[in-house]
Amino acid sequence: MIRAFLLASTVLAAPAIAEEFKWAETTDPQTMDPHAVNSAAVLGFLNNVYEGLVRRGKDMTIEPALATSWEPIGAGEGWRFTLRQGVTFHDGAAFSADDVIFSYQRASDEASDTRSWFAPVSEVVKVDDYTVDIMTTAPNPIFPDSIANWMMMDSGWAEANNTTLPDKESGNYATLNTNGTGAFKVTAREPGLRTVLEPNGGWWDTAEHNITRAELTPIQNPATAVAALLSGDVDLINPVPIQDAERLAANDAVKVIQGIEARIIMLGFPHEADALKYSSETTDANPFADARVRQAVAHAVNVPAILQTIMRGNAEPASQLVSPAMRGYSAALADRPAYDPEQAKALLAEAGYENGFSFGLKCPNDRYLNDEAVCQAVTGMLAQVGITAVLDAMPVQNYWPELREDNYDMYLLGWSPGTFDAEHPIRFLAATPNEEKKLGSWNFGGFSNERVDELLPMIQSEIDDAKRQAMLDETTKILQDEVAYVPMYVQPLVWGAKSSIDLTQRPDNFFILRWVTVN
Repeated sequence: MIRAFLLASTVLAAPAIAEEFKWAETTDPQTMDPHAVNSAAVLGFLNNVYEGLVRRGKDMTIEPALATSWEPIGAGEGWRFTLRQGVTFHDGAAFSADDVIFSYQRASDEASDTRSWFAPVSEVVKVDDYTVDIMTTAPNPIFPDSIANWMMMDSGWAEANNTTLPDKESGNYATLNTNGTGAFKVTAREPGLRTVLEPNGGWWDTAEHNITRAELTPIQNPATAVAALLSGDVDLINPVPIQDAERLAANDAVKVIQGIEARIIMLGFPHEADALKYSSETTDANPFADARVRQAVAHAVNVPAILQTIMRGNAEPASQLVSPAMRGYSAALADRPAYDPEQAKALLAEAGYENGFSFGLKCPNDRYLNDEAVCQAVTGMLAQVGITAVLDAMPVQNYWPELREDNYDMYLLGWSPGTFDAEHPIRFLAATPNEEKKLGSWNFGGFSNERVDELLPMIQSEIDDAKRQAMLDETTKILQDEVAYVPMYVQPLVWGAKSSIDLTQRPDNFFILRWVTVN
């Protein structure tokens, strides 16, 4: 039996010997631009290079970073951040309030994939060179937690390199080049092949690592990744294939670090589509617009079987858009739909699809743990109730554009709340998409419910925990009744490392180099 850790950290405070470090992940970061793509693969990597006003520590608590302190303004009008003085970017430029203002304008622009983070913000005001006020439209007690991944860019560097706005489609200078304030700087970037980092000798904080050079290599084939770890070609792989975890744990040369991620894996639907795009016979209707059909899908998917056979018992079933470890989880709504194919068939018949229908299921094959295998299992389970899915699995770099262009009839999505709060997925996944209000930026299917939209700002501003939880419970009940998504399970964390490596594993699956020691 593999030992399970939520956090596994044994970091030396003053490492004596400097070392090189190599690691492999399934997914290569899509971009080096911290405001272009709101995905864990990008943000997790860039947390080594760029920094925000605040950051998360080893235990996921918020702590000072480029801001040394923060305090609410008045009766909830906003937050005042006192900035750290003496900080420089990797190119030597000084960090100041002007960079915060610029980074807000850039990260909240329509061109940015992170603009939803700033939905509660009315303006950002420079008080002086090292003080900024972030004003909110209503009291927002969780705001500091919500910006842990908002990274600061040098305004002068961006302007000099014509990258004042992100471009997630065509790319620009910031797609391949970086200039942060973080513990490491990127010295070589070859997308899909390797990314090299070296320590930032001018970093403002105390380094806890002993790395002289780090190199990330994307390895999509699980067997190849395991072989690279066992041969010593890499020092760490993320993830370890579930089927190989026990074998690796028994090898004295390596160790398996295992925990539960904050990420919920779910199925999404084209709520606002007029018709299916990939059906051979249902070309003038969208069955998934009917909640009964979505409920049928929920009953048809045998989640316990997926957890037992594909995840080897290493994952937990999910009923909501957040796991029980997150703030705001609705304990009274913990039950998920039972596996019941007969009920699924009855619901389909009631909705007018007694003979079923065909559709297209889009899925990544290199983003989540065993993602393609899970989609293959879902395809087989839906077929048993008469719904025929044509599976199209692809690399994640092709996957996100497909979802944003609405090229799907159903899709697989994983979501980890950056704030570790239930408000986060409501804002991104369940709020009616609204560019002006910066809401619903990952609500690909266009789910919309007036009551959810009404509750969201109240949830964001309520400081009474009991009242706030009641509103979160109501929202969760609506999402479950409407089957906005079909949450399936909480993704496990399984990393493999040489036994000589000390590191920290956080439940957000961010690999932080500054906590790595090579012994």
